[in-house]
Amino acid sequence: MTYQFSTDVCVTDRCTDYKLQFERVYSVPGDMAMLNSTLVSPEVFNFTAIPYNITWYDSKTGQEMSNQTGRILVRGETLWFLNATLNDTGEYVSIVRTPTQCYKQATRMVVNQTVAGECGRPVKARQTLTKGVTDKLSCPLKDFMNTLDSYNITSSIKWYRGCVPIVDETGKYSYMDRNKLKIDGVQDQNNSSYTCTLTFTLGGITGSVSETIEAWVTEEYDLVPQVHEPANEIIKAAIGSNFTKRCLVFVPCVGRMPFVDMIWLVKGDFIFTTNPSDRVYTSEERVWSQEVAPKGVWMERLLMISELREEDFNINYTCRAYSARGLPEGYFTLLPADPNILLPIGLVLCGVKVLFISSFIIYYLFKVDIVLWFRRAFPVLYTNKDLDGKLYDAYVAYPLPCAAGYSKDVEAFSIQTLPQVLEQSCSYKLFIPGRDCLPGQSIVDSVEENIQASRRLLLIYTASSFTSKRHTSSTSSNNNNIISKNSNSSENTESMMNNTIFDGSEQVYEDTRQQLECVAAMHRALLEGSLKVVLVELEEITPAQLALFPESVRHLRTKQGAVCWWKYQRPTQRWRTCLRRREHEEKDGQDTDFSPSLSPSFRFWKEIRYHMPVRGKRVVHPERTALLNL
Repeated sequence: MTYQFSTDVCVTDRCTDYKLQFERVYSVPGDMAMLNSTLVSPEVFNFTAIPYNITWYDSKTGQEMSNQTGRILVRGETLWFLNATLNDTGEYVSIVRTPTQCYKQATRMVVNQTVAGECGRPVKARQTLTKGVTDKLSCPLKDFMNTLDSYNITSSIKWYRGCVPIVDETGKYSYMDRNKLKIDGVQDQNNSSYTCTLTFTLGGITGSVSETIEAWVTEEYDLVPQVHEPANEIIKAAIGSNFTKRCLVFVPCVGRMPFVDMIWLVKGDFIFTTNPSDRVYTSEERVWSQEVAPKGVWMERLLMISELREEDFNINYTCRAYSARGLPEGYFTLLPADPNILLPIGLVLCGVKVLFISSFIIYYLFKVDIVLWFRRAFPVLYTNKDLDGKLYDAYVAYPLPCAAGYSKDVEAFSIQTLPQVLEQSCSYKLFIPGRDCLPGQSIVDSVEENIQASRRLLLIYTASSFTSKRHTSSTSSNNNNIISKNSNSSENTESMMNNTIFDGSEQVYEDTRQQLECVAAMHRALLEGSLKVVLVELEEITPAQLALFPESVRHLRTKQGAVCWWKYQRPTQRWRTCLRRREHEEKDGQDTDFSPSLSPSFRFWKEIRYHMPVRGKRVVHPERTALLNL
């Protein structure tokens, strides 16, 4: 084939002419330059299915362009000038041939001499920066980067402000996205020229290409719209109800009204109707300005559904803002509302609360009865105490004759009433001094051995049990108060004689046994923890009387309380009523019917039984006990 070129390339082949490209390629001497043919594209022919070849020609000489070391490099649809000169200015024609077709296109390159004293390029691109915000400049060398990436050739970019290099992450400047320069807080002084230089190695030559941007700072701007609602959320609604959701968009702008259109989409379909007669429709767009920082415009459009149906659920509803700056969007997913379980939950919680409070009150009021019933109903849950080596369930300590606070009524309660209820009716085994002591046994041995052989100690006392008559005049009155109305004057005289010393004085000394019992019991209860002491209070104790008690007794009374006989008596009764009625005494115990105060179901005796050892049936083998004690 014969080709003849002049200003326009003339070929004998009938090639489809795509004329001169509108885009020019500008360069300066010493830079690299790249010319791209746009003929290899789907708009021209199916280059993926049809074989083709491409040839470059210099329109001035009509010669085919070929590789020249250090000067020219032809790579397919790209023509590279590795070291541009002023003589390279001109038009270059690319011809693409297929088995059946021929296409040609001219590309013009202009090589300008640099201006003396200027660091930038003679031909500059113009870009605007928005004052007062963070903005960015885009380097026009993006096509160079993409082409080099297709060759797997690495490249680096460097920015300059005028002639001064810009270091990344220094001051308000930072590099981003390879070809962008971010400027924080743009001000008027950012009106300047910025040059981006791309350095790379191609065809064995390391070179660079640069572009200069003339930046203009302006206060009129509109930025990317911001979709505030919907916020990519899940919304629940009841089927059959009406539903409304707004699309709220804010457009930061100054000096001009932005061109933004808000549209609702459902399943990819646009909702344009604003007619309320339609089941699904939108409102007209509402716009208002915001004059405080950040300045801008708010836009609102409502999505309304007059009646929710089953097909409206489990799909996304999207609001998209169309603008030249971008297409931001937000969506929400509509789900069926959960069943209203607040009322049932509230009723259940209230019921549980009432049940808890009622149970607490019932347990507080009937704690003793509940525990006694449980012991009686489930004795197998408790260990059989008969195997612990103890002989007695309780040791009864009370003021003996010649002791401070002695009273015949206290003695009768301890020797007669307690055994009648606890031993005969409840099958407990008691050790009672004055009844169970061995003749001739020393007091110390008797107290020590029998307390050691007992599981509990019942300490029975009145207001005068731990004080003598010489301490306070109120003690004598307390002793007089515990005398029953039915006692005659001879009994009073006998009581006074028993409390009188043989030398004629009425001074009463502390009983040795009573003192030993108190000391031994408190030592085991408070220090060793090996014995439980049950305080049995037969009459009300005033604070003044309590102050005269031993400190250990006062501490134990404060810590665990006392079983008070006087609380369960009628105001006209005294604690002496614990004795059997006179007619019962006259019957010499033949009548087995107890008076209310002697019945085991009487409240006082229930409390005593509550503190007594549990009569269990569970047997603990000695081998297991030994292992547990290891």
